[in-house]
Amino acid sequence: MTPAAATPAYRRLSVEERRAQLLDAALSLFAHRAPEDVSLDDVAEAAGVSRPLVYRYFPGGKQQLYEAALRSAAEELQHCFDEPRAGPLLPRLTRALDRYLTFVDEHDAGFSALLQGGSVVETSRTTAIVDGVRRAAAEHIVSHLGVADPGPRLRMTVRMWITAVEAASLIWLDEDKQPPVDELRDWLVEQFVAVMTVTAGRDPQTAALVHALACDDG
Repeated sequence: MTPAAATPAYRRLSVEERRAQLLDAALSLFAHRAPEDVSLDDVAEAAGVSRPLVYRYFPGGKQQLYEAALRSAAEELQHCFDEPRAGPLLPRLTRALDRYLTFVDEHDAGFSALLQGGSVVETSRTTAIVDGVRRAAAEHIVSHLGVADPGPRLRMTVRMWITAVEAASLIWLDEDKQPPVDELRDWLVEQFVAVMTVTAGRDPQTAALVHALACDDG
């Protein structure tokens, strides 16, 4: 009698590992479909588990799972701008945008549903999570500028640019990812310099930063 082929030993996942597995499966589905089009059965199938197991970890159902997935995505996006404070600013900004646009590219059609709302499962909590990403990105940019006490015009300029990056990313997806991503990245960096330059005409604090940027570039 031929011995039976050895099968891999089953490894029980810890609570943290199982939860991470379910969130990864949910994020993968949300990356290509709007949250309202994803069911708990879909998540269970993608994770290779039963629907009751999904409910065990997320007893609040799809809404709880969606919010947890959104927080996971938000944390990843916040890290995009967490660049070491060394070297000229614009290359740092370029590297941060590379990571941000990579996230957008990988999550594709789900980027809007995950980060822009417009979903039937959107709530004040999900809106707060998304707004937290924008605020964290703005704080990172101000930190990169080396400003301890940014004035209202500088803060507004940075937040406007973050909003423009988000909007451009969504339009880029809608335009079949054209222009090429490296061209989009460079264009967004140029837009940052442009909006800072406009604000510099009205704000001495921003004018000093623009002068410093010009010196770095030179």
